[in-house]
Amino acid sequence: MVFIVTAAGAFQGKWKIHDKDRSLPPVIKPGTGSGPALPPADAIVLFNGKNLSQWEDSKGKPARWKVKNDYMEVVKKTGSIRTIRKFGDCQLHIEWSTPLPALGKGQARGNSGVFLMDLYEVQVLDCYNNQTYADGMAGAIYGQHPPLVNACRPPGKWQSFDIIFHRPLFDNKGSLTQPALMSILHNGVLIQDNAELTGPTAWKKRPPYKFHPDKLPISLQDHGNPVRYRNIWIRKL
Repeated sequence: MVFIVTAAGAFQGKWKIHDKDRSLPPVIKPGTGSGPALPPADAIVLFNGKNLSQWEDSKGKPARWKVKNDYMEVVKKTGSIRTIRKFGDCQLHIEWSTPLPALGKGQARGNSGVFLMDLYEVQVLDCYNNQTYADGMAGAIYGQHPPLVNACRPPGKWQSFDIIFHRPLFDNKGSLTQPALMSILHNGVLIQDNAELTGPTAWKKRPPYKFHPDKLPISLQDHGNPVRYRNIWIRKL
């Protein structure tokens, strides 16, 4: 299948956005984890389980998510949170866990998201025996690229994303010269292989690229589900 990205960022291909007829990726069992991954010496630790001092809400006020037992947890209706620091090209490690017992189905089960540059979402979702549209599964680049495989662990188990992100490039007139690229390992399994983004991610939309700064915050989504995060670190590339 061939996909074409036009200069305006339009996405062309067989599948509509969130197309429920799109084939789902195969389910695999990932390898066993061995606890939190220690950050490398040159990493910036964004969350060490103690406090949210490096995070704020979308209005620049202190983040109001719960911190307990070395993790942070989404508190419904407090809003998404973002890093105070800003980043561009990066390697991001983040661990997450969806609620146990699992409640809801489809997009209503353990929904959250990791946004690079506050614009480009990697979906967080409980996709263990839970069917949804392919481009909205855990590890999907939301609305654009389904994961190559479904490597989800059961709800309540800790999972990891390792994301390699290269920001989009613009010329001095604000026109796109190179789209963003992303590779992702989910629980150590490659699920996105240098995927080319068509623009910012959105629900039922594929908006085109618009000029933005070289560095923007990393953000985590409040989608109303008590998803947990721990051991978040980043390396500038």
